[in-house]
Amino acid sequence: MKEVYINPFTDFGFKKLFGEEQSKEMLIDFLNQLLPPEDQIKTLTFHKNEHYARTEAERKAIFDLFCENEKGEKFIIELQRAKQKNFMERTIYYATFPLQEQAEPGKEWDFDLKGVYSIGILNFILGSALFPKEDLLHTAKLMNVKTGEVLYDKLTFIYLETPKFTKTLDQLENRFDKWLFLLRNLHMLENRPQQLQERVFENFFEIAQISKLDKMEAHQYQESLKSMRDYYNTIKYSREEGREEGREVGREEGVTAVAINMLRLGADIEFVAKSSNLTIEEVKALQLKIDEGEK
Repeated sequence: MKEVYINPFTDFGFKKLFGEEQSKEMLIDFLNQLLPPEDQIKTLTFHKNEHYARTEAERKAIFDLFCENEKGEKFIIELQRAKQKNFMERTIYYATFPLQEQAEPGKEWDFDLKGVYSIGILNFILGSALFPKEDLLHTAKLMNVKTGEVLYDKLTFIYLETPKFTKTLDQLENRFDKWLFLLRNLHMLENRPQQLQERVFENFFEIAQISKLDKMEAHQYQESLKSMRDYYNTIKYSREEGREEGREVGREEGVTAVAINMLRLGADIEFVAKSSNLTIEEVKALQLKIDEGEK
């Protein structure tokens, strides 16, 4: 089936749907579903996702989207397709940049920081004991371990585990459900469902149409789609290869264990070699280990 709408989990798709001036209304509406009532956003300004970098490591820290609301609070929004090593550490590291950059060089400053929100939209399960398994939206702040009270409320980490969302169209209850459904299923839809008729979704579906992309955008989307598919195929191959290697190791360990048992029962070396498909030398080495262990 030919896709009608772009895939939000491609780099191009996510930025097209949420990272352009024409899509700012959708981003605000989406983020407000993740934020508590007291932190709701009215306006957003897009900033460059690059920042002042002092080291090579910092130059590599480029956010998918970097925004500022009407209060001067900063929003780092990252789309994560698959689990990566030290993922949590990376989100914390990224959050330090918009904090540090609030200090203007050469000016008196009293460390009155504006809030920073680090938002991770994940296409994988965190699998962390730190978060309840039944929840798909997690919010974390610095807290007093003994009292459980928030120690500093200007640094917030939000993680959205989208694979945990499995509701169908008929099960959607609120705006949060509707946005999650679109993230998970937009590229599989053939038309705009009756359950998603609000004005904000009308604009969303209009922007999401692949047929509305110009020639350059269409090429960029196809490249982004290819990159995403290659990424997933690489991960899948690595996992399958790892499982096969594990099975092979298991088979080898099983054969070795059987050969050792046969030798301990008094079977001769040639018989064990023929029965286990091990070489004479390998069986002799096992016999030597047995003899040394019994000394």
